[in-house]
This record gives sequence, structure tokens and C-alpha cells, in this order.
Amino acid sequence: MANIGKNNGLTDVAGIKVGHYTDTDAASGVTVVICAEGAVTGVDVRGSAPGTRETDLLAPTNLVEKAQAVMLSGGSVYGLAAADGVVRWLAKKGFGFPLDKGYVAPIVPAAVLYDLDRGSDFVPPICAEWGEKACRAAGNGPVACGCAGAGTGARSGSIKGGLGTASRILDSGISAAALVAVNSGGSVIDPATGHPWEINLEIGQEFGRQGKRAVKLPPLPASAPAQNTTIAVVATDAILNKAQACKVAQMAHDGMARAIRPAHTMFDGDTIFCMATGKRKLPETPGFFSAPQAQAITDIGHAIADCLSRAIITAILTASSMAGMTAFCDLKNR
Repeated sequence: MANIGKNNGLTDVAGIKVGHYTDTDAASGVTVVICAEGAVTGVDVRGSAPGTRETDLLAPTNLVEKAQAVMLSGGSVYGLAAADGVVRWLAKKGFGFPLDKGYVAPIVPAAVLYDLDRGSDFVPPICAEWGEKACRAAGNGPVACGCAGAGTGARSGSIKGGLGTASRILDSGISAAALVAVNSGGSVIDPATGHPWEINLEIGQEFGRQGKRAVKLPPLPASAPAQNTTIAVVATDAILNKAQACKVAQMAHDGMARAIRPAHTMFDGDTIFCMATGKRKLPETPGFFSAPQAQAITDIGHAIADCLSRAIITAILTASSMAGMTAFCDLKNR
């Protein structure tokens, strides 16, 4: 059986901390993934309605190699303001791209999801302070899932969305993990069976009692354009360059497409960041037609795609009903 990390989450990757700020009244929140010493970071955007910050910087052809944090947030376009708080928090601690006179420029790519009109006000009062609070809450222990952080006000198809995470330790000893906020237009649940599409990826009993249930899905709500998005951070402790990190982010989208159907639509802003903390060398496999590290990158990308599928399922199974959205745990059995 495949091995999972002790937290079964993104914090199983050495060098990674995760923090949330959650406002249940506003039905929104912020999740920050911190690697203060810097992680080589890539990104792949597949949805057609993204809300992002600093993604161009992560192209392999561009200068800066490392990010000190990645932020996921609710609040749609308003949510990007929370990244300013993450920058300020990192700058106060001296973490960032080095500048003159001892100053730093913290690199904080970000992505947001649409959760407007789900809380007490149409626009949640999201601001830089939310980003700072998420940073102050960051740790390397178990990650709160369900209605937490960026997944607080999320919807998935006709039911409550949420935040989930999962990890895997490869045979090489390299760690692979994913964290995701699921606010998808598509469904994580197969309507023909009532089970999650990728339920067979479960390792051990990680999905618990809820993972054994088959449920009846409620009808889809009246559709409105660009009100969805699944955003994620995947990570590994391997030494990757930016091109390799971008490739792993690309492969991670396969896990999203398997677990959410449909995904990458015109109304989703599906975005995945990949952070590599550089603690372990990639094993080399010589071969006439392949680069020495090609098999290792393939193995990491495949494992991370599976972790993302598992994290998506966890997000749905651990969510609670709120803001007029019914969670999986409160659906009737088939």
C-alpha cells in the first residue's frame, strides 16, 4: 500500500507551513502556503476565468526562481488584496528577493475563487489583514479541512465545497502533496453511483465513514457565469527547476480533471501552483531517449495528480453545510 505522510497533507513536505484565516459570517477566507526560505515555484492555469497575481513571474523564462509564499483566497477580485498582507508579514521578517540596503521583495503568487453573495454581505470584507492573520496562524502540523480558509464559502456543483489536502511518500523517499480549495462548476460526485468519481484512490481509511456512503445529489442551482474555480498548491521536497515545477503543475491538473467533471470550463478559473522546497535530489535514470531525471519528474507528477484527486474528495467529505449550501455529510443516502 502507498505510504502517506504523518499529516496526510501539504505540511508533510519539509519546509512548508500552512495557515488559514476563516470568517464564517462573511463565508470567505484565506489560505497561505509559506516556504520562508523560498521554494522554486511554477504554475499552470487551465480555467478560462482565472483571478491571479504574479503568475507571469513564474514562467521558466523569467528571472525570479523562488516564491516565499502562495496565497489562495475567496473574495473573487477583491480577495487579491489579502496578498498585500502576506507580503508585509514576510517583509517584516526579512524573507524575500534581496534588494538594496537590506530590503527584500517577498514573492507571493496568488489565486482567488468566487464566493461573493454567500455571506452576510455581497462582498466579503477581505483585506490585507486577512492575509497577515493567515500567516500568523501558519504551522507545519495537520491542516484544517472543509469550511476553512479559502474553502470557507466554496460551492462544488450542487453541494458545499471546501478545502482539502493529501500527501504521499514515494518509494524514492521524496514527498508529494496537494492542497486545494474546491469551488467547482463540475461535480466531485458521480451522479450514477453517489460516490466520488475517484473514490478508489483512497489510501487506508483516509475518507472515513463518509467515504463509504452513496448519496443523492440535489439539483444544480441556477447557473451564473464565472462563479466557480478550483485553486490548488501542490508541493514536493525534491530539487526542481522552474520548468520542472511547471511540468508538475501541468500533470497535477490531470488529478483535478479526474476528480471534478467537468473541469477547466469557460466559467472556472482553475489554477495550480507547484512549490519545490529543494530538500532531496532527484534520482537519475539513464536512458537513450530520456533526460536522466525524466522518470523522476514523471513519478512526482503522477503522485501529485493522485494527491490532488484525494485532496478534492477530502474537501467535499469534510465540509459542513452553511450559507444555504448543503454539504455531502447532510445529503440523503441513495
